[in-house]
Amino acid sequence: MLVSDPKIENPILHLVGETADRMGLECYVIGGWVRDLFLHRPSDDIDVVVVGSGIALAEAVAKKLGRGAHLSVFKTYGTAQVKKRLPVTGDGLQEIELEFVGARRESYTRDSRNPIVEDGTLQEDQNRRDFTINAMAICLNKARYGELLDPFDGMGDLERCIIKTPLDPDITFSDDPLRMMRAIRFATQLGFNLDGETFDAIARNKERIGIITRERIAEELNKIMLSRRPSEGFILLDKTGLLPLIFPELAALKGIEVKEGRGHKDVFYHTLKVLDNVAELQRLRVTGDGLQEKDLWLRWAALLHDIGKPKSKAWDPHAGWTFRNHNYIGAKMVPKIFAKMKLPLNEKMEYVRKMVDLHMRPINLIEDTVTDSAVRRLLFEAGDDIEDLMLLCDADITSRNEEKKARFHQNYQLVRQKMVELEERDRIRNFQPPVDGMEIMELFHLEPCSLVGELKAAIKDAILDGVIPNDHDAAKAFVIELWQKKQK
Repeated sequence: MLVSDPKIENPILHLVGETADRMGLECYVIGGWVRDLFLHRPSDDIDVVVVGSGIALAEAVAKKLGRGAHLSVFKTYGTAQVKKRLPVTGDGLQEIELEFVGARRESYTRDSRNPIVEDGTLQEDQNRRDFTINAMAICLNKARYGELLDPFDGMGDLERCIIKTPLDPDITFSDDPLRMMRAIRFATQLGFNLDGETFDAIARNKERIGIITRERIAEELNKIMLSRRPSEGFILLDKTGLLPLIFPELAALKGIEVKEGRGHKDVFYHTLKVLDNVAELQRLRVTGDGLQEKDLWLRWAALLHDIGKPKSKAWDPHAGWTFRNHNYIGAKMVPKIFAKMKLPLNEKMEYVRKMVDLHMRPINLIEDTVTDSAVRRLLFEAGDDIEDLMLLCDADITSRNEEKKARFHQNYQLVRQKMVELEERDRIRNFQPPVDGMEIMELFHLEPCSLVGELKAAIKDAILDGVIPNDHDAAKAFVIELWQKKQK
């Protein structure tokens, strides 16, 4: 079959093929770029497999591309990478990234996913690919340019929307257990289903996931999280039995307990609904280049917002099932989960922790009389992340009662309106007390001590409670009066 698509006529692909012809090498574009070509998805990274030395072809292509081409060689792995920024339609530049590797066959030992690699044929290289839709190759040599080699009917599986391994799935997953995560990730990203045998093989081989590093698992989870409907990935992880092995805290949210005829909602499925809601709300507000890195961490906040509920669940004969302080308990769990999963322990983790801690605050403002003081404190604690927090709270409304949902959304709008009014008037977001510690020490001839902190905190509380406005003169008068009272 000859491929007819404008993308295959990319001059860079012709250059690779012509260079290979001069060197007497067979070469093919393979893997994700080919898959995405047929799915009409954007794909900038081009994988080229060479029957022979991939490094030698990469070096020749880099030389042909000339000035501005960047060559990286990884001799240990027999691979090389060529990058160059090339003009595209209009005035812009686009970075082209070519990955070169020699065709190979692989064998594995039981205790490692790192294969023993030997030179091989194109067919042997296709045999080692993870899924049929990633094993398709298109020839770049001039005599057969554009010819599709599809030994495992990857095109058929694309049409059937199926994720399937080229060979025996038990061997595929036992050899490299990360492929189990990749199968679920691709199914989630593409909206595909797992082939029945592939699904069953993941369930049979799930314990093999133990030899995969936490970093690689987290990388796949992040890709699932950034999918259009991330819930589908977590449901597959649960159904195949992988979830309790890689994320026991999330698996612990599953189930409904009934007492005296009263049950609570299944927190696991509620959480996944909130996650999908966040993903949808983020898409609605996307501008410019699309999703930003911060969007990933708000999705993590959605996934973890109720993570403290199993530890806080209690039965009250009058109130029924309660989850008191689950936000506080969950916030304390966030750093431990991030550390265990090798996620970043920096401002990204702090952002997720803050979102989990604060996610109940806006709903409390709805349920109680909305006071200026309470709104000021929420603005102060959320800072620049207040819009993200309110998006998370909107996503947390998952009731099937449409009237109740509409009422909650309307009440959140009232809270937002109150926030805008107070921020315009009092400039509370990220504020610092207008009289700082140095001025307090000068005013009262104090050395650094706890009393300085107490006075500064009193100014902050007075502003947040609306006792004084957020300006220097009012704050100075307030702290002088407070000091005089303390001296009596």
